[in-house]
Amino acid sequence: MEEKHMSELESLQVISTMIQKAKASYHDRGTGAILWGVVVATCSLSTWAQLTYKYELPFDIWLLTVAAVVPTIILSIREGRRRKVKGYDETAMNWVWTCFGISIFLTVFASNAVGAAFGQVKDAVEAAGGARPAIYYSDYSSAFMLIIYGIPTLVTAGIKNFKPMLFGGIVCWLSAIAVLYTNRPTDMLLMALSATCAWLIPGIILYVKSRQQRVA
Repeated sequence: MEEKHMSELESLQVISTMIQKAKASYHDRGTGAILWGVVVATCSLSTWAQLTYKYELPFDIWLLTVAAVVPTIILSIREGRRRKVKGYDETAMNWVWTCFGISIFLTVFASNAVGAAFGQVKDAVEAAGGARPAIYYSDYSSAFMLIIYGIPTLVTAGIKNFKPMLFGGIVCWLSAIAVLYTNRPTDMLLMALSATCAWLIPGIILYVKSRQQRVA
Protein backbone atom coordinates (compact mmCIF):
# COMPACT_ATOMS: atom_id res chain seq x y z
CA MET A 1 0.00 0.00 0.00
CA GLU A 2 2.87 2.34 0.85
CA GLU A 3 4.56 1.64 -2.48
CA LYS A 4 1.26 2.30 -4.30
CA HIS A 5 0.82 5.56 -2.41
CA MET A 6 4.34 6.70 -3.34
CA SER A 7 3.73 5.73 -6.96
CA GLU A 8 0.57 7.85 -7.08
CA LEU A 9 2.44 10.81 -5.61
CA GLU A 10 5.21 10.45 -8.16
CA SER A 11 2.66 10.26 -10.96
CA LEU A 12 1.00 13.44 -9.72
CA GLN A 13 4.37 15.17 -9.60
CA VAL A 14 5.15 14.12 -13.18
CA ILE A 15 1.74 15.34 -14.38
CA SER A 16 2.19 18.64 -12.52
CA THR A 17 5.62 19.14 -14.09
CA MET A 18 4.24 18.47 -17.57
CA ILE A 19 1.43 20.98 -17.06
CA GLN A 20 3.86 23.65 -15.86
CA LYS A 21 6.07 23.09 -18.89
CA ALA A 22 3.07 23.17 -21.21
CA LYS A 23 2.03 26.53 -19.79
CA ALA A 24 5.19 28.17 -21.12
CA SER A 25 3.43 29.49 -24.23
CA TYR A 26 4.47 32.61 -26.05
CA HIS A 27 1.58 34.43 -24.34
CA ASP A 28 2.91 33.41 -20.94
CA ARG A 29 6.46 34.29 -22.02
CA GLY A 30 5.32 37.76 -22.99
CA THR A 31 6.90 37.80 -26.45
CA GLY A 32 3.61 38.64 -28.20
CA ALA A 33 2.90 41.50 -25.80
CA ILE A 34 6.45 42.85 -26.10
CA LEU A 35 6.21 42.74 -29.91
CA TRP A 36 3.03 44.80 -30.05
CA GLY A 37 4.16 47.12 -27.26
CA VAL A 38 7.37 48.01 -29.08
CA VAL A 39 5.71 48.36 -32.50
CA VAL A 40 2.79 50.56 -31.41
CA ALA A 41 4.89 52.71 -29.06
CA THR A 42 7.47 53.23 -31.82
CA CYS A 43 4.82 54.18 -34.39
CA SER A 44 3.11 56.54 -31.94
CA LEU A 45 6.29 58.32 -30.85
CA SER A 46 7.48 58.58 -34.45
CA THR A 47 4.18 60.19 -35.48
CA TRP A 48 4.37 62.54 -32.49
CA ALA A 49 7.88 63.59 -33.54
CA GLN A 50 6.75 64.20 -37.15
CA LEU A 51 3.84 66.36 -36.00
CA THR A 52 5.90 68.26 -33.44
CA TYR A 53 9.03 68.90 -35.50
CA LYS A 54 7.28 69.21 -38.89
CA TYR A 55 8.95 66.52 -40.97
CA GLU A 56 7.72 63.47 -42.87
CA LEU A 57 9.07 59.98 -43.36
CA PRO A 58 9.12 58.57 -46.90
CA PHE A 59 6.65 55.86 -45.80
CA ASP A 60 3.71 55.43 -43.44
CA ILE A 61 5.22 54.33 -40.12
CA TRP A 62 1.94 52.67 -39.13
CA LEU A 63 2.48 50.03 -41.79
CA LEU A 64 4.73 48.43 -39.16
CA THR A 65 1.54 47.36 -37.35
CA VAL A 66 0.48 45.53 -40.49
CA ALA A 67 3.90 43.87 -40.66
CA ALA A 68 3.53 42.79 -37.01
CA VAL A 69 0.45 40.76 -37.93
CA VAL A 70 2.65 38.18 -39.69
CA PRO A 71 4.88 37.23 -36.72
CA THR A 72 1.80 37.23 -34.47
CA ILE A 73 0.12 34.58 -36.62
CA ILE A 74 3.38 32.63 -37.06
CA LEU A 75 4.01 32.59 -33.31
CA SER A 76 0.47 31.33 -32.67
CA ILE A 77 0.80 28.54 -35.26
CA ARG A 78 4.27 27.47 -34.12
CA GLU A 79 3.21 27.45 -30.48
CA GLY A 80 0.16 25.36 -31.29
CA ARG A 81 2.31 22.76 -33.06
CA ARG A 82 5.03 22.74 -30.39
CA ARG A 83 2.84 22.17 -27.38
CA LYS A 84 1.77 18.63 -26.62
CA VAL A 85 -0.66 19.76 -23.94
CA LYS A 86 -2.94 22.61 -24.96
CA GLY A 87 -5.65 23.96 -22.68
CA TYR A 88 -8.78 25.80 -23.65
CA ASP A 89 -7.33 29.05 -22.31
CA GLU A 90 -4.35 28.82 -24.65
CA THR A 91 -6.60 28.11 -27.63
CA ALA A 92 -8.63 31.19 -26.68
CA MET A 93 -5.46 33.29 -26.38
CA ASN A 94 -4.24 32.22 -29.83
CA TRP A 95 -7.55 33.17 -31.40
CA VAL A 96 -7.82 36.45 -29.48
CA TRP A 97 -4.37 37.70 -30.50
CA THR A 98 -4.66 36.44 -34.07
CA CYS A 99 -8.01 38.24 -34.46
CA PHE A 100 -6.47 41.31 -32.85
CA GLY A 101 -3.66 41.40 -35.40
CA ILE A 102 -6.07 41.02 -38.31
CA SER A 103 -8.36 43.69 -36.80
CA ILE A 104 -5.45 46.13 -36.66
CA PHE A 105 -4.72 45.50 -40.34
CA LEU A 106 -8.36 46.03 -41.30
CA THR A 107 -8.67 49.14 -39.12
CA VAL A 108 -5.56 50.74 -40.64
CA PHE A 109 -6.85 49.91 -44.12
CA ALA A 110 -10.32 51.29 -43.36
CA SER A 111 -8.92 54.41 -41.68
CA ASN A 112 -6.82 55.25 -44.72
CA ALA A 113 -9.88 54.84 -46.97
CA VAL A 114 -12.08 56.99 -44.72
CA GLY A 115 -9.35 59.62 -44.41
CA ALA A 116 -9.10 59.81 -48.21
CA ALA A 117 -12.89 60.15 -48.45
CA PHE A 118 -12.80 63.03 -45.94
CA GLY A 119 -10.25 64.75 -48.15
CA GLN A 120 -12.44 64.35 -51.24
CA VAL A 121 -15.45 65.81 -49.43
CA LYS A 122 -13.42 68.83 -48.29
CA ASP A 123 -12.08 69.30 -51.82
CA ALA A 124 -15.64 69.29 -53.16
CA VAL A 125 -16.78 71.85 -50.56
CA GLU A 126 -13.84 74.11 -51.39
CA ALA A 127 -14.40 73.72 -55.15
CA ALA A 128 -18.03 74.78 -54.66
CA GLY A 129 -16.86 78.06 -53.13
CA GLY A 130 -17.24 77.15 -49.48
CA ALA A 131 -14.66 77.37 -46.75
CA ARG A 132 -12.57 74.23 -46.48
CA PRO A 133 -13.79 72.29 -43.40
CA ALA A 134 -11.27 72.14 -40.61
CA ILE A 135 -12.25 68.63 -39.53
CA TYR A 136 -9.82 65.74 -39.87
CA TYR A 137 -10.63 62.05 -39.56
CA SER A 138 -7.20 61.45 -38.01
CA ASP A 139 -8.34 63.48 -34.99
CA TYR A 140 -10.76 60.66 -34.15
CA SER A 141 -9.21 57.50 -35.60
CA SER A 142 -6.94 57.11 -32.56
CA ALA A 143 -10.01 56.46 -30.40
CA PHE A 144 -11.02 53.45 -32.53
CA MET A 145 -7.51 52.03 -32.38
CA LEU A 146 -7.34 52.40 -28.60
CA ILE A 147 -10.69 50.65 -28.19
CA ILE A 148 -9.32 47.70 -30.19
CA TYR A 149 -6.09 47.74 -28.16
CA GLY A 150 -8.06 47.32 -24.95
CA ILE A 151 -10.01 44.25 -26.05
CA PRO A 152 -7.27 41.55 -26.25
CA THR A 153 -5.53 43.14 -23.28
CA LEU A 154 -8.54 42.86 -20.98
CA VAL A 155 -9.49 39.41 -22.28
CA THR A 156 -5.96 38.17 -21.59
CA ALA A 157 -6.01 39.79 -18.15
CA GLY A 158 -9.28 38.04 -17.34
CA ILE A 159 -8.27 34.59 -18.58
CA LYS A 160 -4.78 34.69 -17.08
CA ASN A 161 -5.79 36.68 -13.98
CA PHE A 162 -2.91 39.06 -14.74
CA LYS A 163 -3.42 42.43 -13.08
CA PRO A 164 -0.74 44.41 -14.99
CA MET A 165 -2.67 43.79 -18.22
CA LEU A 166 -5.95 44.65 -16.50
CA PHE A 167 -4.48 48.04 -15.62
CA GLY A 168 -3.12 48.42 -19.16
CA GLY A 169 -6.49 47.65 -20.73
CA ILE A 170 -8.17 50.25 -18.55
CA VAL A 171 -5.52 52.79 -19.62
CA CYS A 172 -6.33 52.01 -23.28
CA TRP A 173 -10.04 52.64 -22.87
CA LEU A 174 -9.60 55.77 -20.76
CA SER A 175 -7.20 57.07 -23.42
CA ALA A 176 -9.81 56.27 -26.10
CA ILE A 177 -12.08 58.80 -24.39
CA ALA A 178 -9.31 61.33 -23.74
CA VAL A 179 -8.13 61.52 -27.38
CA LEU A 180 -11.51 62.90 -28.41
CA TYR A 181 -10.62 66.10 -26.53
CA THR A 182 -6.89 66.43 -27.22
CA ASN A 183 -4.84 67.46 -30.24
CA ARG A 184 -3.17 64.87 -32.46
CA PRO A 185 0.36 65.09 -30.99
CA THR A 186 -1.11 64.45 -27.55
CA ASP A 187 -3.15 61.59 -29.02
CA MET A 188 0.10 59.96 -30.11
CA LEU A 189 1.61 60.31 -26.65
CA LEU A 190 -1.49 58.67 -25.17
CA MET A 191 -1.19 55.87 -27.72
CA ALA A 192 2.44 55.30 -26.74
CA LEU A 193 1.49 55.35 -23.05
CA SER A 194 -1.30 52.84 -23.65
CA ALA A 195 0.94 50.47 -25.61
CA THR A 196 3.58 50.66 -22.89
CA CYS A 197 1.12 50.04 -20.05
CA ALA A 198 -0.95 47.40 -21.84
CA TRP A 199 1.74 45.31 -23.50
CA LEU A 200 5.36 46.36 -23.12
CA ILE A 201 5.59 46.45 -19.32
CA PRO A 202 3.33 43.38 -18.75
CA GLY A 203 5.24 41.54 -21.49
CA ILE A 204 8.57 42.27 -19.81
CA ILE A 205 7.15 41.08 -16.47
CA LEU A 206 5.97 37.82 -18.07
CA TYR A 207 9.29 37.35 -19.85
CA VAL A 208 11.30 37.80 -16.67
CA LYS A 209 9.03 35.39 -14.78
CA SER A 210 9.29 32.77 -17.52
CA ARG A 211 13.10 33.05 -17.53
CA GLN A 212 13.17 32.61 -13.77
CA GLN A 213 10.93 29.54 -14.02
CA ARG A 214 13.14 27.96 -16.70
CA VAL A 215 16.25 28.56 -14.59
CA ALA A 216 14.54 27.08 -11.52
